[in-house]
Amino acid sequence: MNPADDIPLSALQHWLFCPRQYALIHIERIWAENRFTAEGRVLHERADSGKSEARPGIKTLRTVEIRSAKHGLSGVADVVELRGGTPYPVEYKRGKPKKHQADEVQLCAQALCLEEMFNCAISEGALFYGKTRRRTIVCIDAALRKMTLQAAADVRACRDQGDLPAPIYSATLCDNCSLFEQCRPKQIGAQRNIEKWMARALNTQGVPA
Repeated sequence: MNPADDIPLSALQHWLFCPRQYALIHIERIWAENRFTAEGRVLHERADSGKSEARPGIKTLRTVEIRSAKHGLSGVADVVELRGGTPYPVEYKRGKPKKHQADEVQLCAQALCLEEMFNCAISEGALFYGKTRRRTIVCIDAALRKMTLQAAADVRACRDQGDLPAPIYSATLCDNCSLFEQCRPKQIGAQRNIEKWMARALNTQGVPA
């Protein structure tokens, strides 16, 4: 695939968190920061600021540019540990482990890139969460690989179509999103509900919508 057509690794995480958030950031090029994104940025800066280091049996690389030509994915890995020459991806995230698997998919995408670059098989990686200050081990299994490639296909389809997904308001996800004001999920959602109600009312009365 042409590198210009690559899907950024971060886009997969944004897509699984919220397709509309993905489109606002990666298609509309809209960005806003709040406390949560600032905390995440600081955590990544700390992870990326250190130089490569070596421990017995492990060499740690930071801010590693990675790419999979086969899958059309590219981005930057926070930390890659070389264990006996085999890469072990470690992604840094603020907060704590989540119910959705957006973080796991982003890590799996890193593994796919590293497998292609190093011509090896990667069975696991880790997510380091700033709130718990510990690693969560992630198994890079067949199910996660399938989910990751499906997410990449969905992102590519959305990007090629150029459509902005409709908002679906969720207090858990939306209220803490830095793009809440730009997205306007409550207002647009209410407008769509009114339009649907009017269409049903007209159809009930036998008037073409």
